[in-house]
Amino acid sequence: MGHPYPRKALRSSAVGAVSAAVLAGTTFGLAPSAGAAPAQPPAHAPARTNTAPAAGVAGVRFVDIRGEGGTVLKANVVMPSDSDEPSASNRRYPVVVLPTSWATPQVEYLAQAKKLADSGYIVLSYNVRGFWQSGGHIEVGGPKDVADARKVIDWALENTAADPGRIGMAGMSYGAGISLLTAAFDKRVRAVVSMSGWADLVGSIYSGRTQHLQASAFLAGTGYLTGRPSPEFQHMLRQFLDKDIDDEPELIAWGRLRSPATYIDRINANGTAIMLGNAWGDSIFPPNQYADFYEKLTGPKRLEFRPGDHATPEITGLLGLPNDTWNNARRWLDHYLQGADNGVEKEKPVQLKSRSAGDYEGYDSWASVPARTRRIPLDGSKRILANVDSGANGGIVILSSALDQLFELPPVASVPLLPRAFAAVWQTERHDTQQRVRGTVKLHTTVTSTERSGTAIAYLYDVGPLGVGKLITTAPHTFHGQTPGEPFGLDLELYSTAYDVPAGHRLALVVDTVDPLYAEHNPSWAKLTFSSPADDPSYVDVPLGTTARAR
Repeated sequence: MGHPYPRKALRSSAVGAVSAAVLAGTTFGLAPSAGAAPAQPPAHAPARTNTAPAAGVAGVRFVDIRGEGGTVLKANVVMPSDSDEPSASNRRYPVVVLPTSWATPQVEYLAQAKKLADSGYIVLSYNVRGFWQSGGHIEVGGPKDVADARKVIDWALENTAADPGRIGMAGMSYGAGISLLTAAFDKRVRAVVSMSGWADLVGSIYSGRTQHLQASAFLAGTGYLTGRPSPEFQHMLRQFLDKDIDDEPELIAWGRLRSPATYIDRINANGTAIMLGNAWGDSIFPPNQYADFYEKLTGPKRLEFRPGDHATPEITGLLGLPNDTWNNARRWLDHYLQGADNGVEKEKPVQLKSRSAGDYEGYDSWASVPARTRRIPLDGSKRILANVDSGANGGIVILSSALDQLFELPPVASVPLLPRAFAAVWQTERHDTQQRVRGTVKLHTTVTSTERSGTAIAYLYDVGPLGVGKLITTAPHTFHGQTPGEPFGLDLELYSTAYDVPAGHRLALVVDTVDPLYAEHNPSWAKLTFSSPADDPSYVDVPLGTTARAR
């Protein structure tokens, strides 16, 4: 059965998102990989090693490693400074494998690799298949990527003094996801540090059954600029942007195959020590999916959330500058691979930093983050027209939450001026005390649509005395197959956050139907009504913390 409505061409916001992705890739200095290594070298050809050091970095060797199916993976190896000493001839070292991030060349981690090597690790970083000079095609964390990571570990054990009992993996973004996936399928991986990655790919770019348009366009644009997307990836991308819900089961199955959360039982059985780090405003991999995954882990684990957007909390560490995430990553690896008594395992395992100024807060679990929940009634009935952006939106992928991280400047909207024809708005009274939002805001309401399909986006704002609302959190929801004119319940979890609302400010919940971050499924001239029946009242639950907890 086809879509109940004719397919609509992507709106101008979608075209703009794709253009922005391509421009962003150019800005970051990403170049087409026309000179990529052959995907399939002769089967008899040994892995080649270039013993010349990398320019400006002593002790770095560039090597070729044959991955799954013989695909050439470009890699570099950094050895401990004492590995050439005669006394080290029989010594075995812990090894850390670093798969590169999406669209990033193999030199990405050299600054951190040098620091790890100075601490006694053999560090092997490689360009994942399909990008830059590595062969093959982009598989988006598929089985071939996991097989490649295992081949890289094999190579390290066969060609270096790596200790088979002390193997770790770490990475940012794409490298983070591949590291978690490998931990599920390779018992040799004893510790993982996953930074700004994904645990649930479906929950990341298709949360609320809504295509995260700018995020997927950014990934696709940079992927085409720096790599060679596989035919399967290209097919799935076309289906994803096509908005035909007939393709949904295939898309979900494809995403789940590439989601570490699918293999949580395997990871737990292996007992891998896992540290997860992410940003509150990650516009590629939102924090909720990491928090859910963390709660299901049964082995040694740590969860860190900080202000920022995708990979922005870790990026200064790539330059060798002081960086909290990378410092804790080394402490985690030191303890679980070198047995260092550094106290990392004794700290509160959940570490949060508010988007407002403040120190880290430590918690025993993710569930214990909110001390209480404030339920705000959403009274009355509000009807809005679809297909028009009211002015409330989640900002721009990568940029908006980075500005919030650096300058505490999240996306803003003038709440009194939001057109009520296109936005449903509820506000609280001014609060006498500071409201410390901690955790996941949850919305429950009743919706009546004039059409079978539609999209609604919810926003929670911190509204100051002049009516200017600073975005606290947001999330989209898309529905299909509803009976026009018949009410139905909507439950939506907004993206988890930590935000301090000053005394004297209000909270405002806004719902509209268009946001440039997302695809929207509202037929033309659709209308949505939000009501609060007496037997099923509408509300928003806001999780609140108490005073800062000890780290």
